Amino acid sequence: MSKSQNPMTGHMCGSMANFNTYVRYGENIISSKAFNRRDANTVSQIAQRASFKLITKAYHSFGGVPKTSFPCRVESLSPLAAFIAANLPEAIDKTGAVPVIDYSKMLVSSGNLPLVEVPTAVAGAAGITLSYKSDHIIPDVSATDEVTALAKLKTGGLLMARQVRGAQEMGSILLTYAGISADDVECCFLFVMNEDGSNASDSTYVVVS
Repeated sequence: MSKSQNPMTGHMCGSMANFNTYVRYGENIISSKAFNRRDANTVSQIAQRASFKLITKAYHSFGGVPKTSFPCRVESLSPLAAFIAANLPEAIDKTGAVPVIDYSKMLVSSGNLPLVEVPTAVAGAAGITLSYKSDHIIPDVSATDEVTALAKLKTGGLLMARQVRGAQEMGSILLTYAGISADDVECCFLFVMNEDGSNASDSTYVVVS
């Protein structure tokens, strides 16, 4: 870069060949252009932007559930930011031509309560019945915890049910949808939150049969 103030040229402004010219503090500034300009549209950058859009769209597709199901996030993070941080890049499958969501690795809730084991999820005439272990004898588990079951359909619809965990060894919760089949389900999850909503478990991804 060089500086000049030529009475014949006056103030210089614009670009020519490999040079830019502008005025600063009354002096003409001549600088060379970058030889290797960074391309903001590399394959990896395009994939990263596509992944970000996918996770953001997924957040909104869960009907506002993640707004309360990440209660342990730091104060500086919004629910959307916490959801993105939990799922990007873990829940993105980039093995194909374009990135897609891997729901088996997605978290729709996150916290410090013990993960809930879900032995079965069966689609039937009344809907999807999920069985779960209550684990009520574990110190951090309470019978008053709230169980949430959530299923997103391939049509974009959302099924949700909530109930108290209970003190029985095994519990079950029904996502009501008459005549549903496993092929109708995009993804299904179950998680718990404590009674005052200040803590949650990580969500358990469930395969519906």
